[in-house]
Amino acid sequence: MEMRILGRSGVHVSALCLGTMTFANEADEATSRDIIDRFLDAGGNFIDTADAYQRGGSEEIIGKALEGRRDSIVLATKGRVPMGGDPNQGGASRRHLIRALEDSLRRLRTDHIDLYQVHWPDPHVPLEESLQTLDDMVRSGKVRYAGLSNFLGSDLTRAFLQCERYGWAPIVSHQPQYSLVSREIEHETLSLCAANGCAVLPWSPLGGGILTGKYKGAAALPADTRLGDNEAQAQRRLTEFNLSVATEVTRVAAEIGKSAAQVALNWVLHRRGVTAPIIGARNLTQLDDNLGAQGWQLEPEHVTALERISRQPLPYPQNMYRMFNIPVGP
Repeated sequence: MEMRILGRSGVHVSALCLGTMTFANEADEATSRDIIDRFLDAGGNFIDTADAYQRGGSEEIIGKALEGRRDSIVLATKGRVPMGGDPNQGGASRRHLIRALEDSLRRLRTDHIDLYQVHWPDPHVPLEESLQTLDDMVRSGKVRYAGLSNFLGSDLTRAFLQCERYGWAPIVSHQPQYSLVSREIEHETLSLCAANGCAVLPWSPLGGGILTGKYKGAAALPADTRLGDNEAQAQRRLTEFNLSVATEVTRVAAEIGKSAAQVALNWVLHRRGVTAPIIGARNLTQLDDNLGAQGWQLEPEHVTALERISRQPLPYPQNMYRMFNIPVGP
């Protein structure tokens, strides 16, 4: 598998990152361990999880599965989401993040996390407190690098500037949503991260499964699928626009002899500024399909067709930028 550099860290990570939100949920422990083994056998070395995934269940499975081979893995996790009913069992405060890290270390059976990320912003905590806590974690040796997830471009800018101003551990990565049906980060975040040497690790590159082509509409949901198990989410996500994008992905896939999932992933994989899309799977068949997204590249005419169908009207002021031929996004 192709290796890429994680921001300015100098750490080599596989171009596909294994996401583990399905572990201890759609994928039982045995299947989850098989998925990890297959991913590593394929040359992957980058695994992402979070304490919130099944209240630590995902981390526990990973900790057992990586015993004896931890040193060859770049392991990432996240903290911030509430882990219980106590109001102090969540958030990005120093108090909670330190506790969350210690709990993650225990569940993952390791003495350090390669990439520790604040899962979501916390409006009740000064950004400086969260960033200084990340710096303290790095200085302690329990964390190697710090990252953020789901932050606005304005808050990312503040984070970059504050880390530089105070000499804190830099933010080496950002984890946002990004796919052909969710291209909002192109407005500012992608170029901002590129300018600051910050890796971009997109989650949901298949648009929650929409871009695999298995959904034809909210009225006929296939069984044993994520949207099939959540009618409310299906009604919200299976819009006319999203389904039209999925149809084009399927058309391109048929034309080039690839699966729809491989086409959608390949598009994200080769977007300027993207380091490693996060792939998730509930079984080995899905994983193998996703792994087939790397090692090749879409032709320019296919990229153009996909970007044309998935382009949405720009908000202000980006629409004015485009009107005056000022570059917007990648």
